[in-house]
Amino acid sequence: MDTFNHVNLATIQAMSIVPLLDVRGLSIAFGKHPAVRDSSFHINPGETLGLVGESGSGKSVTSLAILRLLAPSAQVTGSIAFAGESLLALPEASMRRHRGSSIAMIFQEPMTALNPSMRIGTQIAEALQAHHPEISANSIKQRVLDAMNEVGLPDPEQRLRDYPHQFSGGQRQRILIAMALINRPRLLIADEPTTALDVTVQAQILHLLKELRQTHNLSMLFISHDLAVVSEIADRVAVMQHGQIVEQAPAEALFRHPQHPYTRNLIAAAPTMHTDRHRPLASPVSAI
Repeated sequence: MDTFNHVNLATIQAMSIVPLLDVRGLSIAFGKHPAVRDSSFHINPGETLGLVGESGSGKSVTSLAILRLLAPSAQVTGSIAFAGESLLALPEASMRRHRGSSIAMIFQEPMTALNPSMRIGTQIAEALQAHHPEISANSIKQRVLDAMNEVGLPDPEQRLRDYPHQFSGGQRQRILIAMALINRPRLLIADEPTTALDVTVQAQILHLLKELRQTHNLSMLFISHDLAVVSEIADRVAVMQHGQIVEQAPAEALFRHPQHPYTRNLIAAAPTMHTDRHRPLASPVSAI
């Protein structure tokens, strides 16, 4: 299946930039079951790429392949280059140095991603200690407090010793963001970071991510099935269907002039204030 790419002056200019992340011909299979098929995309320095598609389309599997966190049974082919270095060819020890340091990830469902039996100060500190064992205990504590302040967690000095269940859903998401950013990564992978949150808290988290991206010149892979959320944060959008990227474009161009039938159906399936409640929404699953 050919990928629909919108080509304009801005796109041509972007082609001259050396990507921070360059994924080419990525295919992932579990036994005889393909999950991702011949997918290619890139992320430029300081850019946010939104990866969208319905549940099961291959978005999260793609992100786990970048960090080489898939089960040993997964068959991964193609190439994944980060800052010109082939991630798939790296020894495990070298790959471990990238994870949580130059490439960090915000996982889905913070209550699952956080250890319920560990204090949050200890969990944030672990992310730092794993890559900087030489840092003193006092410096680690100060870095943890700075990270908690940066993501807007209230009273960090008093809450260092609290457990995850003592925080709201939005606060737990901020804890995950603090853990992901404490080592100042160059690339942040955000896998459905607002899915379990109400609309108001979603807006707060998106605003926080945009601020942190500008402050630290972050590149970001933002994964979601929520087109409205992606339109708020992404510079470019890649649309994934059945494990294949079927369309890529600058965000504004894609939402104004979608080319692929699946993309048009995804957009049509999102209700608005003007949606006729007596008519069914479009079904993106039916698009081929």
